[in-house]
Amino acid sequence: MSVKQDVKKLLESRQDCYISGEDIANELGCSRGAVWKAVKQLQAEGYPISAVTNKGYCLDSCSDILSKDGIDSLISGSKSKICIEVFDTIDSTNNYLKAKALENEKEGLTAIAARQTGGKGRLGRSFFSPPDSGLYISFLLRPDSPASEALKITTIAAVAVALAIEDAFGVETQIKWVNDVYINGKKICGILTEAAIDMESGGLEYAVCGIGINVYTPEGGFPDEIKEIAGAVLSEKTKNGRNKLAACLIKRFFELYENNDPHAYYDDYKKRLIWVGEQIYLIKGDKKTPAVMLGVDEECRLHVKFEDGSESFISSGEITIRKA
Repeated sequence: MSVKQDVKKLLESRQDCYISGEDIANELGCSRGAVWKAVKQLQAEGYPISAVTNKGYCLDSCSDILSKDGIDSLISGSKSKICIEVFDTIDSTNNYLKAKALENEKEGLTAIAARQTGGKGRLGRSFFSPPDSGLYISFLLRPDSPASEALKITTIAAVAVALAIEDAFGVETQIKWVNDVYINGKKICGILTEAAIDMESGGLEYAVCGIGINVYTPEGGFPDEIKEIAGAVLSEKTKNGRNKLAACLIKRFFELYENNDPHAYYDDYKKRLIWVGEQIYLIKGDKKTPAVMLGVDEECRLHVKFEDGSESFISSGEITIRKA
């Protein structure tokens, strides 16, 4: 571990307390000059560290900087298969893990970023991923299952996000089929699962499940094209909020993913589902088909009734509410 990482870990463990450069140097077994250099580097990276003569250095208690040390310290229990990598900025956590999958990385590699420059949403859309306000996280998975069960990963992720938010902050959540998480009628999370198929077995060679959460409203607000539908989990910065949410999400996701009961997440998904009984449009490509949403089955396929009275179970597509 570098001096910078050691200094960061020490200041994070004693947030809102001043520690002299001499005390830090003595504790870490380095020079005061090395401590000063490390603090300058951390400040340049956005860490709100105060430096006061005759008092020392202090990390603001209201800071919410994503860090591997901060997340690791909050994950309880066994996490032997989980390997966390945290980035200040990355093009896409999904792209990073897809490349790692081709290098035969094992299941459990988790990429987390404070900002994405090329975040991806469903159907080829971009995903707004500004700095300092969101949590962008992807999991590398190697499930022993047919490609047809990829929907399960996505719905597990939606439930894991909902439970993690409730665990971390006590905020109630809802789910819009198939995988959008809502709070107070606003979308706060998007999920994109990408997979490669083993052509010989017909199963999944690997899957990468990417999750983007608006933890706070970004500085300047959301862009015009999404400001009517996008929301945030919290109204103001919370000490260690994103590290706490990341730790809760990792724990909840792998608990559900590794559960031997294939429907362990179903009740939590179903009870949070919005628009049941409402008139909707089922959207596939450029086609919008009016229907009534009846609910979901135990595979989380959408159960709809069309205007001609016929019913169907849908495993892919999008829905939107039909306004009167």
